[in-house]
Amino acid sequence: MSEKSTTSKNYRSNSVKKIEQEPIIAVGAMTIPAGKVSFTLQGEFVTNNQSTLSAGQYHVNVTGKSVQLSNGSVFDSEVTLTPAAAASFTVHDVVIGINFHWERKEDQSFQGALKLKIDGAGNLLVINLVPLEQYVTSVISSEMSATSNLELLKAHSIISRGWLLAQIKPWRIERQTDLSNGAISTNAQGEKELIRWYAREAHTEFDVCADDHCQRYQGITKATDPRVFETIKSTRGNVLTFDETICDARFSKCCGGMVEDYAAAWDNTKLDYLTVLYDGEHFPAEYQLPLSDEANARQWILGHPSAFCNTQDKEILARILPGFDQETTDFYRWKVALTQDEVQSLLQKKLGVDFGAILKLEPVERAESGRLVKLRIVGEKLTLVVGKELEIRRAFSPSHLYSSAFIIEADDSPIPKHFILHGAGWGHGVGLCQIGAALMAERGYEYQKILMHYYPGATLHLLYD
Repeated sequence: MSEKSTTSKNYRSNSVKKIEQEPIIAVGAMTIPAGKVSFTLQGEFVTNNQSTLSAGQYHVNVTGKSVQLSNGSVFDSEVTLTPAAAASFTVHDVVIGINFHWERKEDQSFQGALKLKIDGAGNLLVINLVPLEQYVTSVISSEMSATSNLELLKAHSIISRGWLLAQIKPWRIERQTDLSNGAISTNAQGEKELIRWYAREAHTEFDVCADDHCQRYQGITKATDPRVFETIKSTRGNVLTFDETICDARFSKCCGGMVEDYAAAWDNTKLDYLTVLYDGEHFPAEYQLPLSDEANARQWILGHPSAFCNTQDKEILARILPGFDQETTDFYRWKVALTQDEVQSLLQKKLGVDFGAILKLEPVERAESGRLVKLRIVGEKLTLVVGKELEIRRAFSPSHLYSSAFIIEADDSPIPKHFILHGAGWGHGVGLCQIGAALMAERGYEYQKILMHYYPGATLHLLYD
């Protein structure tokens, strides 16, 4: 046993009431404004009006308020296809990584039932109804590679299961917010301000979406390694809890060496288990805290401090990351160069604001991880303070910047011709750092230790058998 090993009983909690059976989850695989999609059934399925669909490919069209299949079947607003026996189905041209730099289409195969529904806006929703453990099997093979270390997969299965349950009533964490989310307002200093964050609880027609907005759920084709099924068997029904509540266990790809606080990315709620912490054993003595200080943040971001997630080991990365994530090699420290014209164009497109020439980009508020929470954009026509982290990332990239942990360099011209952003990390940085956790597992940490590192004070709890 590794010297870093521990027994799970030290982290067990019995404060949250057990439930009688495994929940069925509604996963939104696609939302299609055009109302057209194709899918292939690998076996016989039965509709909710008891008609039978044989194996084969089908095309779907929305006609008014009706769902029409290529075999001539027509259904009022929705239809659910349930497998008659063990069978799967494939949805074609599913878009993944929506609005991120890895966006692409792929065919995805699923187990469980297929629901097709027209929402209030006339969009066609493609929904997979699936038992929670099957859902988690896919998530841990989509967020990370199925060939990852077993201890990482165990840790990820527990947080993915718990995160989902924390979003769904009756376990949903109800929050009050003291920010206006998304409208330009005037702050206490008299400046115009746009503060926006993107809630993961925004879905109304299904429990969770299948993309990075929630958790990657890319079907059964990536769950190919036996260790994935071993993971699900050994962690079945386990979640993290804190203060008699299922933990809203957030995670991101790479924290850049410093894990972020929940309130820096979303509403101003204090969640003690989602707090700022160094992603390593001992904070490097050559750097200074807090990273909310601009000088300290500059030193940290321009440096290359040791951390669990600071790795360029190609063999390990190939083992733990899905293929398209391996295309991003500069996840720990990165640089983006933008021209004056590019910045103006991006801000006009993303924020809908004409700033004129951009004179300055000034940090207003950094969180203790070094991430920008508020950034002042000084233009010839307008000055605006923008936040939070994802809105800042959106504003300065055709997709998203890797993170909001960046410093800004500009030339000395009255109207700078170029801006260079030096950044750290990939994602919001809250909760578990996926690459950091993977490296912890590679170094011999068991999953309990990994979870306690990223969610201090949380306890493991068996919610259902």
